[in-house]
Amino acid sequence: MPQTSPPLSTLLPPLICGTATFNSQYNPNPYALPTTAIVHEALSLGVRAFDTSPYYGPAEDLLGAALNTPFVHQNFPRRDYFLLTKVGRISGDEFDYSASWVRHSVQRSLERLHTSYLDVVYCHDVEFVSPAEVLTAIRELRRLRDGTRVVKYVGISGYPVTTLCELAEMVLEKTGEPLDVVMSYANFTLQNTRLASVALPRLEAAGVNVVPNASVLGMGLLRRKGVPIGAQGDFHPSPQGLRAAIQAASDWCDIQDTKDKRLEKVAIRWSLENWMYVGANVGSTGDPASGIPWTREKVETYGGDKLGVSVMGVSNVEELQETMRVWRSILDGLEDGEKTAVCSGRGTQDRAWSLKRQEDVKTLARGIQKVLGGWVDYEWSSPPPGFVNKRFAPAVPAPLPTPGASPDQLPKQASISDSPEKRPTMQV
Repeated sequence: MPQTSPPLSTLLPPLICGTATFNSQYNPNPYALPTTAIVHEALSLGVRAFDTSPYYGPAEDLLGAALNTPFVHQNFPRRDYFLLTKVGRISGDEFDYSASWVRHSVQRSLERLHTSYLDVVYCHDVEFVSPAEVLTAIRELRRLRDGTRVVKYVGISGYPVTTLCELAEMVLEKTGEPLDVVMSYANFTLQNTRLASVALPRLEAAGVNVVPNASVLGMGLLRRKGVPIGAQGDFHPSPQGLRAAIQAASDWCDIQDTKDKRLEKVAIRWSLENWMYVGANVGSTGDPASGIPWTREKVETYGGDKLGVSVMGVSNVEELQETMRVWRSILDGLEDGEKTAVCSGRGTQDRAWSLKRQEDVKTLARGIQKVLGGWVDYEWSSPPPGFVNKRFAPAVPAPLPTPGASPDQLPKQASISDSPEKRPTMQV
């Protein structure tokens, strides 16, 4: 089966900084976040990939502004970092996968991110549209890839893993070319591991090159203080029963006689560490950000072929620094990890600590999943029951005026055949 060359798996870093948090879903005011400081610190710590989307409110603009600075221009050439964005999702209930909108969205992302090309473009939340619409968008993205070359790699993203598998299989069958990348979120966590148990065999068989695991906290569900409440209120689709079980698991963690036992600390480490192994076949060999100064690295440094790819979002510099501390501790536990720890200046004891922490997290994870009980591997409905894509919903006829208020001539009644809002036709 033909595939994009070179394969994405040979280039993409295994740790990606997500920017869904640069959004009013997760934070009351994303403009108040230190987004430029986060991006600059991420680059300084070795992070070489950023995931974003037009659907994430101002995220593309904020990321683009952070990258379009003298600090970045002088220290990090564009070829040294990856930009991953998305097309198709406009709002919570509005999607457009048409070729004209794909072109418009790509051009807008190029402008917002101040770049001449996008490394990866996903079709965003594919479960909300028909397979035919997904195929249209994939074909247009590939046309841009092969023509203007403003897109390098093409994939899909979404929540229900069976839908992702079905669409990956359909794309291969209809086009003869597999998807470069399929990203799932909240499906390889302490609460839900269906990305591994259900999706991986089918995605590999469909020729998918890379499968990043996003949202290791289940969109903020796996936290002591519960789901995040931003300016948009409580957006999280999880039912109250699951939330109560998560709270019980968090309470159980708090009474354990172990350091760093808070639920979110255990959940982050467990997902990052386990996906590094479980997702290796659909992982990557790009720069793993181990912390060796002034070194452009490859995963071969650690004696392995590939590492499973994870996407981590943060809302401040301190969260980023803690994430990197955990990530590098996990790398210290890999083969040749002690050598890496020494080269990076962390010391010879870091590998032993990493292996001890790995065992502690395994024990805590088993206890958490025991508390969760029947909620393990539960997935919520996406899209929700009764969902209607308002982008192309039929116009609703205007109500007739009451007899007492009737004017001499009734206004023209709206027709169900009235044209919906015209789609942009910007050319790239």
